[in-house]
Amino acid sequence: MELRKVDPRVLLEDPNNTRRTQVHPAYDDQLLASIIATSGPVQPPVIKERDGVLYISAGHRRVKACIRAEFPEIYVLVVQSDEKADIMASLAENLVRQGLNTVDTWRAMEALVGAGWTEDAVATALNLPGRTVKRLRLCGNIHNAILEQMAKGDEPNERELRIIASAPREDQAEAWKKFKPKKGDRAAWYDFARALDKRRMYARNADFDEATAKAHGIVWHEDLFEQGDQDSRYTTQVEDYLGAQHEWMEHHLPKKGVILTVGTDGQPKLPPKAVRNHGNPRKTDIIGHYVDDRTGKITTVTYTMPADKAATSSKSKGKPGKAPEVEEITPPPKTRPPVTQDGLKMIGDLQTDALHKAFAEDPIDDLTLIGLLVLAFAGKNVEVRTGIANEELRFHGREILAGRITENGILTADPGTLRKAARDALQIALGLRTTNYGGNSGLVARIAGAAVNADRHLGGMATEEFLSCLSKAEIEAVASTNGVLPKPTGKLTRAAVIAQFKDGDYVYSGAMFGLSADELAAHAGAGKPRSYRFDQDDEPEADEDPIDPEGNNLEDAA
Repeated sequence: MELRKVDPRVLLEDPNNTRRTQVHPAYDDQLLASIIATSGPVQPPVIKERDGVLYISAGHRRVKACIRAEFPEIYVLVVQSDEKADIMASLAENLVRQGLNTVDTWRAMEALVGAGWTEDAVATALNLPGRTVKRLRLCGNIHNAILEQMAKGDEPNERELRIIASAPREDQAEAWKKFKPKKGDRAAWYDFARALDKRRMYARNADFDEATAKAHGIVWHEDLFEQGDQDSRYTTQVEDYLGAQHEWMEHHLPKKGVILTVGTDGQPKLPPKAVRNHGNPRKTDIIGHYVDDRTGKITTVTYTMPADKAATSSKSKGKPGKAPEVEEITPPPKTRPPVTQDGLKMIGDLQTDALHKAFAEDPIDDLTLIGLLVLAFAGKNVEVRTGIANEELRFHGREILAGRITENGILTADPGTLRKAARDALQIALGLRTTNYGGNSGLVARIAGAAVNADRHLGGMATEEFLSCLSKAEIEAVASTNGVLPKPTGKLTRAAVIAQFKDGDYVYSGAMFGLSADELAAHAGAGKPRSYRFDQDDEPEADEDPIDPEGNNLEDAA
């Protein structure tokens, strides 16, 4: 290690830096320029020298800030270069400092594998599950143009990414021609994924063995986006899969079992006059077997055929007919459960007390705390009336998030996964939509919006649709505030305001996330403890005059 004084302008970007996309503006070097201009960099940047050229290993923002401050020279630490170790150090530091996007993380992992790292070694070094590393490496199956769009921060959700990565690159390229977004727009990932989606049949629903699968030429693929505690193998060879299921069903048909065909509606076709039995099966019932074309599962249905007329007609050969006796299968006797309901209640009370004590007293690191908050949203005792537009997250979001951050019953330690789940949980829980089912979170959503500077995402409010919702007095106030002279009518004033902002964005002041003075006053006491006392006697205080039920003062009456 050597301390040198060099011109910051001769320092070059390290080609091994894992972060290639622009980080959040809060991390931009502009925030450091004013401090460094007066006191210089607090810590010298770390530099690697290769073939006489100086590359920045750590401290890119500090170097840029020094150049902006027009420093002629700065002190730097020059260290030895080890390409294999440099890539891992850069990846680990960036993941902790601020999560990399999917594409940057994948590129860094590919560089590590190229430098001799194994997938298990990468997972161990970064404290990531092995499935996460394998899942990220699936990005190598994605068309380059799609990766470029994802590198801009516009990424599909996990389900859409799974479909895209599983499709052939040729199909991806062909579909991307239709769904490629215009410059500056976000991609329609849902429609794009739907165009590539192929029907899947999962190995966990198959009854046939591996020998039958090989005989039918079935090739299994692993779905790395599924939960790790279940068989995630699948195939897109639907006809071969269904054929193997039919073959197994024919060779393993039980006594009194029949094979049924399936109609166009996906339901089994029962024989004419058959009566389906939805209750407990009886000895006289017939068990029909069929393959569900939608899931590929072998499913059963029980039904009975009407009794023979000869057996029920009293006129047959002058002898009264006798219908066959129907014997119902006796259900198994009920056994006492290992723990009674009262015992389960006691267990629940003890578990809750222990859980709350751990939450209150035990140390919890930030990443675990984020994961626990997401798990709390997924609790069955929590009801969230969300205003999120994503239908999948609206109806099943909390279960999806809980499954995303757990594997084999263990909370993940992957910072990127936890951060993404926490962001999605905030989207599910917080909203300000006015809906019939109550999607408005109230002032807490406004406070959260102000905390993350959500005002900068507002805009495009200078439209006839929105401005027509303002009263004439309000639209005149808007015009006056923005330097537009009032017009004879409200319609003309609106048109003038729209023309004023045709080349820019307008945000109505009442739409800002910051709380008004009245709202601040109303919210001021929200965090103060409340005292609820129910042990007070209903008798009047000593210094109060007793009052009778009619409202008369008893002392005056006396």
